[in-house]
Amino acid sequence: MVSVLPWQPKRLRAGARFLWRVMVYATVSLAPAQTAPTPSISVAATSMPVKLDGLLDDPAWATATSLVELTQQSPRPGTATPYRTTVRAIIQDNKLYFGFDCTDPDPRLIAVHTMRRDGSMDGDDTVSVALSTSGDKRSGYFFRVNAGGARADGLIAGREEAKLDWDGIWDARIARTATGWSAEIMIPASTLSFIKDSTTWGVNFERNVPRDHTVLRWASPVLDVFFYDLSRAGELLNVVELNQGHGLEVSPFVAGTSQTAYRDGASSLQGQPGADVTWRITPQLAAVFTVNTDFAEAEVDSLQLNVTRFPLFYPEKRPFFLEGANQFGFAFALEDDFIPFFSRTIGLFQGDPIPIDAGSKLIGRIGRWNIGMLDIQTRQAYSPSSSVAVPRTNLLASRISYDLTRRLRVGSIFTNGNPDGIHANSLLGFDGSWQTSELFGNKNFQAVGWTAFSRGDGPRGKRSGWGYIVDYPNDLFDCFHALNQFGEGLNPGLGFLPRAGIRKLDAACRVKPRPDRDGRLRWIRQAFLGHEYHHVTNARGQTESWNFLWSPVGMRLDSGDRFSLAFQPQFELLTAPFAIAPGVTLPAGAYRFNRFHGEFSTSDHRPWQLGSSTWFGAFYDGQLLQQSDYLNYTTRGGRWQTGVTLEQNFGNLREGSFVQRLFQVNVARAFQPNLILTSFFQYDTQAGSLGNNVRLRWTIRPGNDVFVVWNRNWQRLVLSPHDVSIVPDKNALTLKVRWTFRT
Repeated sequence: MVSVLPWQPKRLRAGARFLWRVMVYATVSLAPAQTAPTPSISVAATSMPVKLDGLLDDPAWATATSLVELTQQSPRPGTATPYRTTVRAIIQDNKLYFGFDCTDPDPRLIAVHTMRRDGSMDGDDTVSVALSTSGDKRSGYFFRVNAGGARADGLIAGREEAKLDWDGIWDARIARTATGWSAEIMIPASTLSFIKDSTTWGVNFERNVPRDHTVLRWASPVLDVFFYDLSRAGELLNVVELNQGHGLEVSPFVAGTSQTAYRDGASSLQGQPGADVTWRITPQLAAVFTVNTDFAEAEVDSLQLNVTRFPLFYPEKRPFFLEGANQFGFAFALEDDFIPFFSRTIGLFQGDPIPIDAGSKLIGRIGRWNIGMLDIQTRQAYSPSSSVAVPRTNLLASRISYDLTRRLRVGSIFTNGNPDGIHANSLLGFDGSWQTSELFGNKNFQAVGWTAFSRGDGPRGKRSGWGYIVDYPNDLFDCFHALNQFGEGLNPGLGFLPRAGIRKLDAACRVKPRPDRDGRLRWIRQAFLGHEYHHVTNARGQTESWNFLWSPVGMRLDSGDRFSLAFQPQFELLTAPFAIAPGVTLPAGAYRFNRFHGEFSTSDHRPWQLGSSTWFGAFYDGQLLQQSDYLNYTTRGGRWQTGVTLEQNFGNLREGSFVQRLFQVNVARAFQPNLILTSFFQYDTQAGSLGNNVRLRWTIRPGNDVFVVWNRNWQRLVLSPHDVSIVPDKNALTLKVRWTFRT
């Protein structure tokens, strides 16, 4: 029997209007709660040179007028630790420097697992800086350095995370000392967008000690505050003598590629010059231009197994599109349910690269206005995957938002064009978000409302969507509720919408108690009891999907190891046959089944790391076992990294059986933090595709890079049931040199 949920549009629109009124009322009338005074650190300007070597023994550091000390944020806020950490700040030669001095009672136990740029540092001893330069206390920059000298950076657009795909031009060095380690972080003024006449920025500092999972922080060292929450950051005072000069940055490059297509018996040798040019019109607003854009240095996608009816999400990795990507964010917490503008649709068609002749971007702020505009001209090309010619086309995306108050932001988004170059498409959307970190005194809360409309060629039906999201992300209670509707004809030509023509209800709440550190359960760092409910109805009011995830057992131990168990009853209505695997097609109909889940992972701070996740139980009209396992090893100091991942699906349905496997092997050799050789090997049994990506990156100095990239692909030929022949498919070797000049 299929359950029915009436649409009740009038009632839901009334609810949306009520939510909007509550947001406006709260913005106007809610008085700030009494909180601790905002801490501050003064930055000293000096003419004495700084030798970037990780040691804080240069005379320039002695001119620092402020020395601040971090306090424990987790697991016991405010409690003393043996990890004394001090930070100071200076300005020299139009560069901002931060110096960290990190005491460690046993320096032999300092952990380093990577030297890769933006590598996973969860198990490493690290220091971090969150920097807010725009004055909005929402967006900013993130910089992290581990005890091996590896760097990670990103853009902050929300309080819970930073997007680490952005690569800014900055540098850092570390030094091991008799009492621990120290770090120097150098950020050129031309790397940042900032208010020219403002002498006060937002800043926060953090240190992670992974072996006992201790986190120290400067501002807001409490469990309910995320490090990326810039509204709770401290103040960096006396920011003077920083300027961006003429604000002009030119990054020319030259790339040469040798390609071979073995099936066609064709080979080619291509060379291509190009350039990216950035002009900072104001210290907060930048125009970026690109010619003959090349993405040879971008990392390859990690393949995924898919047993759903809907397309999977693959993140953007191309540098040009990542610069200023936080300015295009729409309706926080929609995540990949609906992305009105997704830059990955540009320059790719059915998985095939489409050359970009030229493009321009305008990103930054003007007063309370936040601006993100992108215009791209693609070249005529042929797509082998779809066997069609993609004509030359122009693609446009624009995102503008305005900060009505420090809590309330409203905005719009507009896109025009279709990546196939043939069909017309445009989209217009509006959103508003209200957020605070002072609910009930010091709790995080956010409410978001949105609506969007599309027009042009595409499926028939209602071409609009709307929704709201309420989020309460805190340490003890982490709760979330959302209701989003996507019309059958809503078509984001430059976006991502995996499932149109539905109304989706999401509700989740996790209770995360922390046992007494002196009690009998002190071996448990934090427990997790979670509930999630998802319900999807179609335009006719029929329930197409629902599932309820109940996780009664979930723990993170004091050692850092984790495990959890879960039970998930599920319902799926197939309105059309579903080909889940070659030769296995499920007929249309209603299916009700129960699934179970168990997983564990060892702590990231150990040299050996092991994890496993298993889903098992009924699946449609049969059984499905989904197994995912990984094993990683890192040598002391992070010079060598190796990792093996194996994902497997074993399906046994009435219509047939299938086995899907995905093998992935990662190897990285770090000669130093600026010279890294990586190899990524993956094999998908369903597609019969085997590929290897070898990438050498040599950063001569920040902004000046040499890349050598070798991509080799093989294809399995199934000429008989027992045939395992694998033949070469494609081969490409690319050399790219990029240089950066600033004035």
